[in-house]
This record gives sequence, C-alpha cells and structure tokens, in this order.
Amino acid sequence: MAGESKSTINQNVTRAAGIVSIAVMGSRILGLAREVAIAFYFPARTGADAFYLAFRIPNFLRDLFGEGILSKAFITTFLATEGEEGEEAAWNLANRVFNLTALILLGITILGIAFAPAIVDVLTRENFEEALDTTEHYGFSSKVELTIYLTQLMFPYLLFVSLAAIAMGLLNSKGRFGVPACASSFFNLSSLFIGVGGYYVCQQVGMHPVTGMAVGVIVGGIAQFVIQVPSMYRVGFRYRPLLSFRDARVRQVFGLIAPAVLGVAAVQVNQFTNTFFITEDSGWLTWINRAYRVMHLPIGIFGVAISTVALPQLARFATAGETENFRNALAYALRLMLALTIPASVGLMVLSAPICRLLYERGQTFEVDTLATAGALFVYAFGLCGFSALKIVTDGFYAYKDIRAPVVVSVCAVTLNIALNYLFIYRGLFLEHRAVVLSTVLTVTLNFSVLLVLLRRKVGRLGLSSLISLTLKIVIASVIMGFSCWVANGIIEGDWLGTEGFGTRVIGVFVPIGIGVSVLAGMYKALRVKEFDDIMEMFRRRLS
Repeated sequence: MAGESKSTINQNVTRAAGIVSIAVMGSRILGLAREVAIAFYFPARTGADAFYLAFRIPNFLRDLFGEGILSKAFITTFLATEGEEGEEAAWNLANRVFNLTALILLGITILGIAFAPAIVDVLTRENFEEALDTTEHYGFSSKVELTIYLTQLMFPYLLFVSLAAIAMGLLNSKGRFGVPACASSFFNLSSLFIGVGGYYVCQQVGMHPVTGMAVGVIVGGIAQFVIQVPSMYRVGFRYRPLLSFRDARVRQVFGLIAPAVLGVAAVQVNQFTNTFFITEDSGWLTWINRAYRVMHLPIGIFGVAISTVALPQLARFATAGETENFRNALAYALRLMLALTIPASVGLMVLSAPICRLLYERGQTFEVDTLATAGALFVYAFGLCGFSALKIVTDGFYAYKDIRAPVVVSVCAVTLNIALNYLFIYRGLFLEHRAVVLSTVLTVTLNFSVLLVLLRRKVGRLGLSSLISLTLKIVIASVIMGFSCWVANGIIEGDWLGTEGFGTRVIGVFVPIGIGVSVLAGMYKALRVKEFDDIMEMFRRRLS
C-alpha cells in the first residue's frame, strides 16, 4: 500500500466510483419512476402527503442507523480488526454486529409501531390535518389517521434495510462495490411494481389503494438485503449465532455510533427536523420530497458513489499511518466531486421546471404542483455540492475514528437550521415551502465548509489552493453550459415546436441536456480540467 503512487490511487478511486455511479444511477432512476407513479395515482394534498410523512419516519432511522452511521462504523472497525487480528476475528465481529443490530432494531420497530400515533401528532401542524371522505378513502376520516396507519405498516422496513446496510459495509470492505450499489435498485423495483399493482388490488379487497405502496416498501427492504447474501457468502462470510455485548470490537462499533448520530448525519437530521415546518401546510411535504428525489439522482451518482469508494481507502491509509496518501486521496475525491456536481447544480437550476413537468405533471398532479416542486428544486440545486462534499469530508474524520469535530459542528448546524426555518417561515422571507429548503442548503454548506477547515488542521495541507482555481474553471464552464441549456430549451418549447405534449417535454429536457454535456466537455478540454480526462478514461475502459 505504501508503494502506491498518487496516480494509481486516483485511478482506483475513479474506476471504482464509476462502477458505483452506474449502479446507483439505475437505482435513482427507478426511485424516480416510483415517484412518478405516486404523482400519477395520488393527489399531493391527500394520499401523497400521508405516504411521504409515514415513510419519512422509518426512513429517517434508516438513514441514521443504516446507510449512514452503521455502515461507516462497521467498515472502519471491520478493516481494523482484519488487519490487526486476522480474518476469522473480522468475520466473528460481523456476526456479532449483525445479530445485535437485528435485536436492537426489532425492539425499535415494535416501539415505533406502538407509538406511531404520538410521533405523527408531534410532526404534524394544524394545516396538515385534512378531513377525508370516508367512502372515498376506505374508512379513514382524516389525513393524519391515514398517516398513522401507513407508518405502522411500514416500520418493519427499518429492520431489513439496516441489515442490508451491514451487508453493504461488509462487501465494500472487501472491495466489492457493484452488488451493494445495485441492491437499492431491487428495493425501488419491488416497491414500484408492488405499489402500482397494489393500487388496483387493494381497491378490490376494500383497502385504501396507498396500502400497496406501503407493502411495496417492506418487500423492497427485504429484497435489498437478500440480493446481497450470495455475494457475502462468496467473500467468505458464514452466519453464526454469535452475540456479545462485551466484545471490545463490538463496543467499538457501537461506541462510534452512539455519539455520532448528529456528527455523520446532519443532512438526515435536518431533513427530519424540517418535517415539523414542512407540515405547516398541505402539499409542502410532497413538493419538497419530489424536488429532493430529483436532486437525489446526481447526489447518488456522484456524491454517494465517490464517498462509498473513498471511505475504505481513506480508512486503510489512516490505519497504516500513510498521511500523504490519505491527503492525496481525499483531495482528489473532492476535485472529482466538484467537477461533476457544479455542472449538475447549474443544469438543475436552468431546467428545474421542464424536468418537474416531464416527470410529475400527469394524472393527479397539475401545473400548480409542478411550479411548486420546481421552485423547491431550484433552491435545492444550490446545495448539491454541499450535500455531496459533506459525505466525503465526514468520511475523512471517520477514517481516523475522530467523531468529536463532526458532532460539535453538526449539532450547531442542526440548531441553526431550526432557527432559520423559524425565521424564514414565521418572521421573514415569505418563500413558503422554499424557505425550508433554503435553510437546509445554507446549513449543510456551512457544515461542510467548517469541517473541511478542521480536517485540514488535523492532517495538513489538502491542496485547497488548487481546489479554488479548479472550482473557478468549473464554474466558468458550467455557466456557459447552463446558458446553452436555457437557450435550447427556450427554442424547443417556444419557437420551434410550439405545442404542448409529452414528446415536447421529453425533447425540451433531453436535447438541452445533450447540448449542455457537449458544451461542458468542450469547455473542460479548453480549460484543461484534468479530472474530466480521468472520468472519460474510466468510461472508455468500461465500454471496452
């Protein structure tokens, strides 16, 4: 490892990130397809609002204990155990963590089902409450009553998807990235088909049609775990009913989890605390959720992919004491992320309304919903870099098992987010639902910036001066790209076709994107953005 050149390290990150990006892209597209189905079948102010709020509760815990903290804590401790005590000890640790997590989450699931009415009551405001026609909504007299029912139904999803996160951490630790990245596609695929089928079946048996979506979530969580089991077996994992609360390594994993809930999950905590303000009015939750789902596509393709690949490598360098390699790998991951997310941010701003119209405006979703969703997406786009970079910088601290700084900074960020929400909504900007998004974007970006400065103090120079010059080049290229997208969309939707329809919407989104990508590639070449050459080389290798 010590003999690895800087070029080899960068190539490994780029190649592995490319594999994960392709897999995550498929998952995010399927996730968008599910959102499109929900938009088609359920009105924003009733069925969709109830489903999104109910799903947000177990999904928030999933983000914390599953894809967030649990996976990261397990990776770093598993690698340390394997390096210091051998492979057998690492597999024993995996079994103990697996079994203990299952027991804890089973208990949380039972409590969540029992206290669902109280949880929903805390999160909802008076304007969110809406009376429903009991005949049309199969016996449910209010939106809150429907939300409680869906919350209780979907809570077991937390158990299965968290076990899937342990499987993902184990496989990533062994250098297997493709299958774990594809696993979420099986969740989205299952929830999509069962949800759509359930819409029709549930009505035939006298159940609310949104029940199908809730059942699809549970089946999808099971599928996300089961699809990884064969790969776990191939890398050497064998299940054993081991359980120990006193094992030092188990305590290390859960010791990293306990104080780090806010430290590594500021985005998720912000999203959940925002729920209190989002339910200020009907429709806000659905509009913001749909906008976040669109932004989630580039975050998943770029930010999550690079972070997923970078963490095991950073952990190895930190454990081995190879500080120079650690700095190089972290700085390169940040440069690669900026080269991808800044153009994506500009593209989302320019095409926010056309994208939302193409994806959502049909069935039970109308022009007013499109404009509201596009407004939220436009604001979210400003935070795309912050959302993605925060994952990478936090991984840098986590590789050194240092969680104090992320905890302190993130607690401050969450507090600031709540304060800004209160000021923006009740005392200030009159941006309605967009104010909630703006507060999140500001606090996440500030969180990333402060942590980056602190990490630089911890490990030394990260090449931030070169990062500034690179960012300037990327911004110039992205602005020119964005202008070309805006002109192309205006010509297509206005002067050229002049008609409204699905075909016009498709052309009005994808043609400008194609033109924009070509312009961006030309600008990157002209400005000599080396990271773009690395990305293109990765794609050439994949294709060949």
